[in-house]
Amino acid sequence: MKIKVFTTVSDLRKQLDSDQAAELKIGFVPTMGALHAGHFSLVQKALEENDRVVCSIFVNPTQFNDPKDLQVYPRMPEQDIELLEKTGCHYVFLPSVNEMYPEGATSGTYDLGLMAETMEGEFRPGHFMGVATVVDHLFNLVKPDAAYFGEKDFQQLAVIQRMAQLRSHTLRIIGCPTLRENDGLAMSSRNLLLKPDERKAAPLIFQGLQKAKAFIPHHTVNAVKDLVIRYIEQSPLLTVQYLEFVDPFTLQPINAWIPEQKVQACIAVLTSGPRLIDNIGFTVELGSVASPARA
Repeated sequence: MKIKVFTTVSDLRKQLDSDQAAELKIGFVPTMGALHAGHFSLVQKALEENDRVVCSIFVNPTQFNDPKDLQVYPRMPEQDIELLEKTGCHYVFLPSVNEMYPEGATSGTYDLGLMAETMEGEFRPGHFMGVATVVDHLFNLVKPDAAYFGEKDFQQLAVIQRMAQLRSHTLRIIGCPTLRENDGLAMSSRNLLLKPDERKAAPLIFQGLQKAKAFIPHHTVNAVKDLVIRYIEQSPLLTVQYLEFVDPFTLQPINAWIPEQKVQACIAVLTSGPRLIDNIGFTVELGSVASPARA
């Protein structure tokens, strides 16, 4: 079937009311556009598990704490729709800001707990309230059976799961693996904004995260951080804003290695333009624990 594009809530709901009356399962992939293979993998997963798939394209102003970042965020809706049609996606929801926020673009208030105050929450105040607001609103509009999110935004996924619990959303929230370029850089719409030399240096981020596990047998948490940061910042074009090793369920910092402990290494790196985030998960292997006294 030819892809259908909806720009208003009323038209989208008319279509989905019909589908849901026919007991069709609805999958949902919320995006901010400038789509890449990572997004298309989410759409493909949704297509495999549902009868109809909705992909939203909306650059949400309430989650940008930097107006310049909002201004330069890449927008290419015509190209996005053309590519989505090739995936087999059924519907695109392409609303205006006024359509999404008829009473003004402001964030709601959610008790997101400590998980929203570290890492991205610390360096992007208000960001997660904006994310929770728009995703909550989209869940209410689409009423999907399942929604699909990339694990590249690991902290965001945890916040959305928390919001869904608070708001009693009954849909399934599915985290999907991070897709990477051939050189390891996590796929992101922001990669389009990198200068050529920055793009060439950016794979150091994933390489550094991979090295963390190898460093653990002989180093403390702080020492591993220092080694990974030093490795990434061998390029003068990259500056690590934060690197945290956290519990993947609570997102609280890990201060000492424990055998068989599950760890999520989360990082944000500054360039002259876009800010890049990434993460990997691993398990601390038995016998690979440094003494707290060792550097």
